[in-house]
Amino acid sequence: MSAPLDPHGKRVVLAHGGGGQLTETLLRETVMPRLGNPLLDPMDDSALLPTDGPVAFTTDSYVVQPLEFPGGNIGKLAVCGTVNDLAVCGARPSWLSLGLILEEGLDLEVLRRVLDSVAATAEEAGVRIVTGDTKVVARGQADGLYINTAGVGALRAGLELGAARCRPGDALLINGTIADHGMAVMLQREGGSQIESDLASDVAPLGGLIGDLLEQVPQTRFLRDATRGGLAGVVADLAAGSGFHVTLDQESIPVRAATQYAAEMLGFDPLNVANEGKVVAVVPAEHEQRALDVLRGHAYGREAAVIGHVGEVRDGLCDLFTYVGGRRIVQKPYGEDLPRIC
Repeated sequence: MSAPLDPHGKRVVLAHGGGGQLTETLLRETVMPRLGNPLLDPMDDSALLPTDGPVAFTTDSYVVQPLEFPGGNIGKLAVCGTVNDLAVCGARPSWLSLGLILEEGLDLEVLRRVLDSVAATAEEAGVRIVTGDTKVVARGQADGLYINTAGVGALRAGLELGAARCRPGDALLINGTIADHGMAVMLQREGGSQIESDLASDVAPLGGLIGDLLEQVPQTRFLRDATRGGLAGVVADLAAGSGFHVTLDQESIPVRAATQYAAEMLGFDPLNVANEGKVVAVVPAEHEQRALDVLRGHAYGREAAVIGHVGEVRDGLCDLFTYVGGRRIVQKPYGEDLPRIC
């Protein structure tokens, strides 16, 4: 017995994932007008990509709840997350795949808004959606919509990045305020319209900013986007990977007052909260000011700051000089403090 259709054509039904006429209609009327381009238009089983030299390849899945939040939605998040993962590896992001898992009953207007965000963010990031897939599952099996993306980008020639390249005296920089994404999503999820706040996610494609930094400060030693695990996860990995002691200055770490308040209200440490538009960079001491100027010269780096330095002691630990003059070890979070934020 076939699944019932939405007589008004306003919601996803199981038949949209059946590979038949309704699937074709969904792709032709909803997906392709927003994402179509010469590499995707053939709709073959694989995209044929023009490559010359080594490439970076990454994949990620997005299950954020709610699907839409202040500052973005799951579509913008999916593009930015994958673009940023390529960029911090020293690649120039070029192509993405887009896998949609739709839940029966999803409002098609929500899907249109998500796809519009995918298209707009991909255009801003300079990438193309070149292949994809759409599946539909029964009610209660996908929280509305899940997205998987994979990304490909050509690696910059002669570039070497990694924690092992860090040396004593190197400076740690971040391109702006931390914890905005995680706190914006949590406030929306927990309070919805009952909590008034101007806090918005920092979700942003960082390929341009990172490209500027690598071109103007090619001596950059390390890059990592501070997503799940937050800034704490990045600096703990950096210390362990470099083998040196890393010190952070809490007063130098930019945090919005609204974000700090939300974190305190909900019982979270901003260092552990996820970001979706922040990158940690490590550069030699003599290039610290130049790197800071480059970051601040980009729209997504206006609030960039030097937040710490690599020390000479070889213990692989990171500590934080606190506001009150104390010190504490910064550890990688044990688990995921904020589930379903990306």
